[in-house]
Amino acid sequence: MAIDGPAGSGKSTVARLLAKRLDYIYVDTGAMYRAAALAATRACVAPDDEAGLKVLMMRVEIIFRPDKSEGRVHLDGEDVTDEIRTEKAGMAASTYSRSPAVRARMVELQRKMAEGGGVVMEGRDIGTVVLPQAEVKIFIDADPSERARRRAKELQLRGINVDDKAVLDEVLKRDKQDKEREIAPLKLAPDALRIDTTNMDIEAVLNKVVVVIEGDNPHRENV
Repeated sequence: MAIDGPAGSGKSTVARLLAKRLDYIYVDTGAMYRAAALAATRACVAPDDEAGLKVLMMRVEIIFRPDKSEGRVHLDGEDVTDEIRTEKAGMAASTYSRSPAVRARMVELQRKMAEGGGVVMEGRDIGTVVLPQAEVKIFIDADPSERARRRAKELQLRGINVDDKAVLDEVLKRDKQDKEREIAPLKLAPDALRIDTTNMDIEAVLNKVVVVIEGDNPHRENV
């Protein structure tokens, strides 16, 4: 199952809860890109150094250890799950994800994870690039100001002081980067259901997705 959407739309929360409800594995592809960006910055490989990134992606080990909740991301044997959850890491991921070498390696890993089925995979190009044959595709969206409000609240709950305007600026900047990148830009797949969550709570969104799955695809094990 493919779930896409912009930053702060609620797609991660929906995907995680949906996986739990269906007893599927939850895969956060964004976390994998964040780990790849972290590896590149640690190795001092610039976003436009395609040759360097290709070599790095061949030797670096990025493992997403899925579970029924958050999942953990390991970079060369180190758990970097907490380190990659910052705004800075998110922007770096968006920048480095423009690299063909980075995307090729991540897509390869993600497709392998989905081979056995029973997966809820979320990101920005799952329904369009990674799993174009997915039987169920959902695009979770929301107004930018609402997405920024959610993101600011999330950061505050982690004890991080944020400026609301700065968070909105970051959301808009991230949207622009993701939608305008040359390779696998963020967009709605032709056969995806778009859900605007601006005025919906998570439970309402989750219930709507479940109705879509049960109504359009009775053989849920093949989603």
